[in-house]
Amino acid sequence: MEHTVRKFDQELGKVREYVLLMGGMVEKAIRNSMQAIMEHDEDLAESVIQDDAAINALEVRCDELIRDILVRRQPAIRDFRLIMGASKVVTDLERMGDLTKGIAELMMQNTHVLPRHYSNLETMHERVLSQVGDALDAFSRNDVELAMKVIKGDRRVDDLYKTLYRETLTYMMEDPRDISNSIMISATAKNLERIADHATNIAEMVIYIIRAHDIRHVDHKAVARILAEDDKQNSPKDR
Repeated sequence: MEHTVRKFDQELGKVREYVLLMGGMVEKAIRNSMQAIMEHDEDLAESVIQDDAAINALEVRCDELIRDILVRRQPAIRDFRLIMGASKVVTDLERMGDLTKGIAELMMQNTHVLPRHYSNLETMHERVLSQVGDALDAFSRNDVELAMKVIKGDRRVDDLYKTLYRETLTYMMEDPRDISNSIMISATAKNLERIADHATNIAEMVIYIIRAHDIRHVDHKAVARILAEDDKQNSPKDR
């Protein structure tokens, strides 16, 4: 029995390992795709496109392990939440990889475009990377507080995207020669905004795994109240 429990713990650890490995690959892809855009680096863009296959393969491997655990182990409810949450997380990571690949493909489709007006895009990129990194850290450390930080921070990314979109429209109206460049910036920013949405999804899954609350489609202020009530009920002085 002890051997079986230890083996199960190892399998759960492997699920976490796959998720975090996949997350690291996605973070690297996000960095490289933006570097390719800003430095007009076709070789780097091509490498991002090629590396997406490895992200997809890792998603498949993780899904296979999760299915195998569910069939053979009949996990307890807490472990079941981890397994199902991890399944959702790898799906979000795979979609992040697709969006990152899309950024690299924008570069390859616009090799004739002279890159400019990228300062605000770089700011947005750094913010999105921070969101992704914090979401993965929250998953790794079972950190509800950090997960909530990611959820609340998504509004900032949305605001950055709206600002950047308005700026690109202004550039296009002021100088028709800037249209191709502005379209590429706008499309890249949209992909970054969607990547941040997936980071928020991961943070929501962290809260589901740890607190058993499915907070998808729930107002963020309501989520904060739910968690605060949990903390109050579980505080030592209330026991």
